[in-house]
Amino acid sequence: MHKLLTDQPGLQMVMLGNEAIARGAIEAGVAVAATYPGTPSSEIANNFFQISRETDLYFEYSTNEKVALEVAAAAANSGVRSMCIMKHVGMNVAADALMTLAYVGVKGGLVIVSADDPSMFSSQNEQDNRYYGKLSGLPVLEPSSVEEAGEMISHAFELSETLQEPVIFRTTTRINHSTAVVTLRTIRKQISRGDFIKDPFNYVTVPAVSRRLHVKLLAHLDQAARCSDESPYNIVSGNGSWGVICSGVSFAYVSDAVQDLGIGDQIRILRIGFSHPMPAGVIKTFLASCQKVLVVEEGEPYMEESVKAFAQEAGLTLPIQGKGEGLFSRLYEFDPRMVREVMASYFGVPCPAKPRLDLSGVPEVPQRPPNLCAGCSHRATYYAVKKAAEGMQTIYPTDIGCYTLGFLPPLGMGDFLICMGSSTGTSCGFSRVTDKKVISFIGDSTFFHSGIPGLINAVFNNHNFTLVILDNGVTAMTGHQPNPGVDMKLLNFQDYGQVSIEAVVRALGVPHVAVIQPYKVKKSIETLKEAFNFKGVSVVISREMCTLYAKGFKKTKTRPYYVSDKCKNHRECISQLACPAFFLDAAGAVKIDPVMCAGCAVCAQICPENAILPVKA
Repeated sequence: MHKLLTDQPGLQMVMLGNEAIARGAIEAGVAVAATYPGTPSSEIANNFFQISRETDLYFEYSTNEKVALEVAAAAANSGVRSMCIMKHVGMNVAADALMTLAYVGVKGGLVIVSADDPSMFSSQNEQDNRYYGKLSGLPVLEPSSVEEAGEMISHAFELSETLQEPVIFRTTTRINHSTAVVTLRTIRKQISRGDFIKDPFNYVTVPAVSRRLHVKLLAHLDQAARCSDESPYNIVSGNGSWGVICSGVSFAYVSDAVQDLGIGDQIRILRIGFSHPMPAGVIKTFLASCQKVLVVEEGEPYMEESVKAFAQEAGLTLPIQGKGEGLFSRLYEFDPRMVREVMASYFGVPCPAKPRLDLSGVPEVPQRPPNLCAGCSHRATYYAVKKAAEGMQTIYPTDIGCYTLGFLPPLGMGDFLICMGSSTGTSCGFSRVTDKKVISFIGDSTFFHSGIPGLINAVFNNHNFTLVILDNGVTAMTGHQPNPGVDMKLLNFQDYGQVSIEAVVRALGVPHVAVIQPYKVKKSIETLKEAFNFKGVSVVISREMCTLYAKGFKKTKTRPYYVSDKCKNHRECISQLACPAFFLDAAGAVKIDPVMCAGCAVCAQICPENAILPVKA
């Protein structure tokens, strides 16, 4: 039995934040869950995927976040509690559905988990998705700890059903990926079947209907504002005349700072957990009891703007600060030291210098820059592309996935990237306004997610570029989740279909389509040259299973390679491939780590002396 199904209320269990969120949803009786995987939210979905094999929970990895939200919205409007999970940039994809779903509302509870990523540990931006609450008119909840994240989910479902609106559950990486002790609560009985009652004049959003629905949404928003003012998750503590307003993980940093600075008797803290609509009454009452206030929030000055507006409405003129020079930045994550120092400066109290740990005897931690794995087929593809394009002036639009790391030297395969699926769309533009050969890259999962419309556009408008689809048989970057092109029979799942990328590409009318096996370097280069010389849209599908994924099915070559004494130390294997299995020994000779080597033999094929050979069995 999956550990998150343990039915022992009161039992304490160590959980990752994402596990606590999944457990909270199970306790709330979630019956449908849909996602497109994205860090830092991925583990929620991974747990649901496993749980769905043991229970009546319906879970799916959807084609993209918009589809995932549409699946969950339909289930919720059939009276079934549903959840949609995504990382913060996924909300941009889902926003088309989100904005009008707010008008339509829901019958059963619908919770939308948006995992924000301050400091961009695995993201292309660090947008603050609390603003989606303002934009859509939907309530936003924010937990401040791992345990609260699990507990607050049940409240989110109840709030959704009270308001008959989706609820945005906004987390950050530090909540998703921290570990803490969580106390289990009672699991609510799951209701997995519902019924949709036809009501087109409330569900079909033609203009005449939507005009009325907007009125309803604003009424729900007023109700949400009253709920926010009464919410048990907006907590005031302390009795001092200096005020601190905070949310999310910043509450933990503030609590530590108050203790470290010894100002517990001077500080009053308002922790906001219901952050849209902001609790106007609670905030105005709080401000009236303070001489000055500091707003501590990661990301944008979302709360600060509202707090200042509420102060003006209440006729209060106390100093209120948050973001600014000498205060908090809109950039990156906060940390306890930063919050302690800013609070000390703002309130004019001494900041004791905490002695730093003596690390003089500790060796420096080796740098571990991100890199494609040893034996990664993407590296072989990039090498073949580079060789096939020699002599050409090129532009390489790329996309979101493991293969994005191909932009690093020595491969240098990545010149432009803005979002999922952008490689196909931007290739259209580059090919029209430059005379350079445009060669773009997209992964299999990303192709299904949002790459297809750009390719259709290219065929229709007769653009001139080559798209290389890197089909490694799984959604690798986020943890080997399935996508529509994955053979689920390998995982012993018989109730799934499989979509052929090649069939889709040909059906779109692409005039030149080829498939390569990237470990066959010479043949791949020849095929790529043909595609590059084609005038019009050409697609090359590079098909080779992710080496880490393949290891799980024992589908990799078992024999590693070694560098023989024929090596003349040209180091082309390092300077052109830079596979992490290579290293230089103390004498400066090239060696291969047999533990890391995947046996792909790409390096052996490019060695000018044929000095790289398989280890004898």
